[in-house]
Amino acid sequence: MIALILICLTVACTVLITLVVVNVSSVEQNIKYEICTAYGVKDPQFTNLMGQLLGPPLVDGNHVTGLLNGVEIFPAMLNAIRAAKKTICFETYIYWSGSIGRETASALCERATQGVKVHVLLDWLGCRQIDEELVTEMQQAGIEVERYCPLRWYNLARMNHRTHRKLLIVDGQIGFTGGVGIADVWLGNADSPEHWRDSHFRLVGPAVAQMQAAFMDNWTKIKSLILHDENYFPQIKPAGGAIAQVFKSSSREGSDSVRLMYLLSIAAAKETILLANAYFVPDKLAVEALVAAKKRGVRVQIIVPDKHMDMPLVRQASRSRWGPLLEADIEIFEFQKTMYHCKVLIVDRVWVSVGSTNFDNRSFRLNDEANLNVFDADFARRETENFANDRARSKRITLQAWKQRPLREKATELLAGFLRSQL
Repeated sequence: MIALILICLTVACTVLITLVVVNVSSVEQNIKYEICTAYGVKDPQFTNLMGQLLGPPLVDGNHVTGLLNGVEIFPAMLNAIRAAKKTICFETYIYWSGSIGRETASALCERATQGVKVHVLLDWLGCRQIDEELVTEMQQAGIEVERYCPLRWYNLARMNHRTHRKLLIVDGQIGFTGGVGIADVWLGNADSPEHWRDSHFRLVGPAVAQMQAAFMDNWTKIKSLILHDENYFPQIKPAGGAIAQVFKSSSREGSDSVRLMYLLSIAAAKETILLANAYFVPDKLAVEALVAAKKRGVRVQIIVPDKHMDMPLVRQASRSRWGPLLEADIEIFEFQKTMYHCKVLIVDRVWVSVGSTNFDNRSFRLNDEANLNVFDADFARRETENFANDRARSKRITLQAWKQRPLREKATELLAGFLRSQL
C-alpha cells in the first residue's frame, strides 16, 4: 500500500512539474542576438520588412483616431456598437462588473435583439470578475459569448496562455484596439487614483479587415467555425492617408512576432524613441537594444507607472532593470497620481505601434496579443503631443536617485526581477 501511495505521489508530482514547465514556456525559440539595421524606419525597406516578417502587409488608405481615457474611449465604442447594422465582434482580456460593464452589455443586447450578429470572446482568467447575470442577459438576447481557455482538465497545459487582445470590430468596417478593458477603473479622465490613464484607437480603412482576421483567429480556435461572409469581411474603401497594419502573436504561432517588431523598430531608430508602457520589464536583449540606440545618438524617453500601480511586483521587477538604461542617460519617467496603462511606441516621428502589448515577457511570449502599426507623420505628431503631455505629469528618475533608493527596495526589486519571465 505504501509503495502504491509513493508511486501515485511520484506520478502526481511529475504531472504537476510538467504542467508548470509547459505553461511557463513558449513553444518557439526566441530571438537571442542583437538586431542591427542599415536602414531607418523612414526607409521603404523598413515597412516592407514589417509586412513580410510580421504577417499581413501594411496597407494604405486608413485613418486612425487616438482616444484619451474613458471620457473619450467609451462613448466612441458605445456609439459604434449602437450604430451597428450587421455584425459586432468583441474580444477582451478584462470585463468586470460595474456601470460600464452594464452599459456595454445593454448596448450589445439591444443590437442583438434587432438582428445584429454579436460575438463576444472573454478571457476566462481576466474576466473572472464579470457579473454572470450580464453573461446570461447577453446570451438570452442572442449573443454568442465564449470563454477563452477556461480551466478544464484538457486545457491544463495552456492555462497560463491567455488572450490579452482588446478588439472591437463593427460591421467589418470600424475597429477599436488599445489598452482599455471593460471596467470602471477606466472611467473618467485620469483625474484621480481611481481613474486610470489609458489610450485606445479607432481605425477605419482597409486595415480593419486585418483586425477582423485577428479576432477570427481565436474565435475559430474556440468555435471551430469561421465567420467569413461579407457581413464580416466587406469591401472596404479608403478612409484616409495612413499606412497601417494589424498583426497578431500568440504562444503557439508567431510568439516572437511582437518582440521582433519592437526590436526592429528600436534598431531602425535614427532620431527618437518614445515608449509609454504600463508593464515595462525589458529582457537583456531589449536593454541592449535601447542602450545601443542611445549610443547611436537616438533620444530615448520611457514613461511607466509610479506607485499607483495595480501590480506592484511588476513595478519592482521593472525598476530592477533600469541600471544600464539610466547609466546610458536614457530618460525614464514615472507617471504621477494614477495608474498609467498606456502601450504606445513612437519612433522618429513617423512610426507608431499601439495595441494590447506590454513590454514584458508575458506579452512577448505567452499571451495572445494584437497591435496596430501606423506609418503616418500626422498620427505620430498627435501621439507625440499626447506623450509630451503625459511626460509633463511625470517625475523623471535620475541615476543618482535610483542608486540611492533604500536597501529594502533594492532587495525587493532584485527578488522580483527573478520572476520577470512570468510578468
